Amino acid sequence: MEKIFKTIEEQIEILKSKGLIIEDEYEAGQILLRENYFFISGYRHLFINNASDHNFIVGTTFREIYSLFKFDRHFRNILFKNLLMIENNLKSVTSYQLSKKYGYKEKDYLNPKNFTQEKDKRRRVKDIIEKMKRQIRVNGAHHNATMHYIYNYGYIPMWILVKVLSFGIVCELYTILKPADKIEIAEIFGVSTSELEEYLPLLANYRNLCAHEDIVFEHKTERYISDNHYHEQMRIEKVNGEYIYGKNDIFSLIIILKSLLQKDEFHQMLKEINYEIELLDGRIDSIPIEKILDRMGMPTNYMDILDL
Repeated sequence: MEKIFKTIEEQIEILKSKGLIIEDEYEAGQILLRENYFFISGYRHLFINNASDHNFIVGTTFREIYSLFKFDRHFRNILFKNLLMIENNLKSVTSYQLSKKYGYKEKDYLNPKNFTQEKDKRRRVKDIIEKMKRQIRVNGAHHNATMHYIYNYGYIPMWILVKVLSFGIVCELYTILKPADKIEIAEIFGVSTSELEEYLPLLANYRNLCAHEDIVFEHKTERYISDNHYHEQMRIEKVNGEYIYGKNDIFSLIIILKSLLQKDEFHQMLKEINYEIELLDGRIDSIPIEKILDRMGMPTNYMDILDL
């Protein structure tokens, strides 16, 4: 069915016809104009009776849906700043390790011999090195630090190069390192190489969602993290032998951040998240906060992870 343009007034009438209570139509109109009607379609599903009629649960208000929208925005910002810290840490540690061991000029640290020699990964090694060289060509002339080194020294050291590399490429880079280099980097973060290699794609996925202001609070990743002691210690429920939270959802990201952030950084982050959840709980009456936590993949005792 073709979607046609609707005025703000028409959008409001559609919402009212579905049972949504709009306390202040002028305020609602300004929000719809500023934020886009998409925010309703992106957040309304938690407030409807069923998927067939799209009618809202009795008592649902426009301000409740807007509160969930604002919660997701604040929540996304909290995650983003912490994901950027991990991104910076990974870039710093990786560039230090490769520069220390293989040299600080592109011809040295980008030598294919510096990476895994497994036959089935040779093509991957070549492709990732080419991606890095391409980013040097494309972004090198647009970044003050890289321009400085190119014009004054004729090369870009690894610790400068990482500033123009995407987080995704740095995550891919880790997968082609030699085992000894993987171990040294993983040890800095206090995790095993298998754990770090498993965590990085999820981090990159959430980092990109945050950067593009997509809906984050209920996002599920295609990849899963392995069962670990946090699942057991948090007493997360199992269904058919599988944990229902902490596998490819927000709580899996919380577990990863618990493993990679400094203790005080993680503590501050979780306190900020808890504050936003409590604020949201006070602003929504038509559905329980547990419904939203379940959608996030968060156990109700999520704060207990601070003490583990």
